[in-house]
Amino acid sequence: MTEILRTDVVIVGAGLVGLAAAVAMHQAGFSVVLIDGRNPINANFAEETWDARVYAISPKNAQWLSDLGVWSLMNQSRIGQMQFMEIFGEAGSSTDVQAPITLSSSDVNADCLGYIVESKSLMQALLKQVEVLGIQTLFDSPCEAISNMPDKAVLHLSHQQSVECTLLLAADGSHSWVRQQLNMPMQQKSYEQTAIVANFTVTKPHGNVARQWFIQDTENHQSILAWLPLPDNTISIVWSVSTNDADVLLALSNDAFADTVKLAGNGILGDLKLLRPAMKFPLSLQKTSTLAKNSVVLVGDAAHQVHPMAGQGVNLGFRDVVDLVSILKAKHQYQALNDSALLKQYTRTRKVDILNIVLLTDSLYRLFRSQSTAIKAVRNWGLSAVNHQAIKKLLVSNAVSL
Repeated sequence: MTEILRTDVVIVGAGLVGLAAAVAMHQAGFSVVLIDGRNPINANFAEETWDARVYAISPKNAQWLSDLGVWSLMNQSRIGQMQFMEIFGEAGSSTDVQAPITLSSSDVNADCLGYIVESKSLMQALLKQVEVLGIQTLFDSPCEAISNMPDKAVLHLSHQQSVECTLLLAADGSHSWVRQQLNMPMQQKSYEQTAIVANFTVTKPHGNVARQWFIQDTENHQSILAWLPLPDNTISIVWSVSTNDADVLLALSNDAFADTVKLAGNGILGDLKLLRPAMKFPLSLQKTSTLAKNSVVLVGDAAHQVHPMAGQGVNLGFRDVVDLVSILKAKHQYQALNDSALLKQYTRTRKVDILNIVLLTDSLYRLFRSQSTAIKAVRNWGLSAVNHQAIKKLLVSNAVSL
């Protein structure tokens, strides 16, 4: 006999966005069941080495995580701060070094531009808060089928169990099972690039400066390299390169790879030492105009995926949750959580934010991929023009307000 569990909200996917959504929905007064086919509690949270996967969390989202009671649960000594950001235009060789654009949190009287946190540290803090709040979880519970109706959604799990809810949040990643089951359309475009992530110790202080290079080498290979500051003379890098170049880089010895990263960054921080093997993941653009269907809502990577150059992936997912919870808390007492007017409001609200980030990252990607001499001249002029104080202030204001 099938066991049926009833709740206000079901969240499928216990990644960072799904966990945060569970905490936020619970604190908003809704009953929540969090479901995942795997058990995130079994993840390795050992702190001996730095996690290669890090996120740049905006100040506004850091405050939100603090309000959720999550931020204080992280080891504060392992959180990096970005006080400044330097952006370098392309150079023909390592000796052709241009002056960078410099952005500072002091330009807008902010404490910092953002915080660099390890994925495992934030995941562990969110799991702790889920446990403390007594949120019901069904881990190691693969989904088998879903019924999505205007008045409710029913999720059928393995082990003869079903969960019925008023609203279901699909937070199950870029390859969302929920989205695919419901045939919710998703436009996808491969960037034909791979992001390499790795952590290094450096011999010179990074000064809490995040650095980004738009690189074109002598063979016209183009890439985007970011160095993000972690505590204790440690940095995390994200290097977006062509898939072929990624295979070449990852085949290097640890010392040769470290020297290559050092050279790409013009040796600004001295010698680099790789802390653990680099990781890689493919880059693509995913977007949809359908964020809600009947009683199901897409959040996080299930709804969108952007190029990491702007560091907005997880921030965008958190803002999905912030806006959705805000709309649901303001609803009329007789409105159901899946009221079509509420879900249309969520879609309208999120479309603007998502479109802005998609246009920003995709346009920058196309701009710096172009081989046109005219476009090269324009983009380098643009990088120089950004040094004007008024434009810099606008960029920083946008960054800290996300």
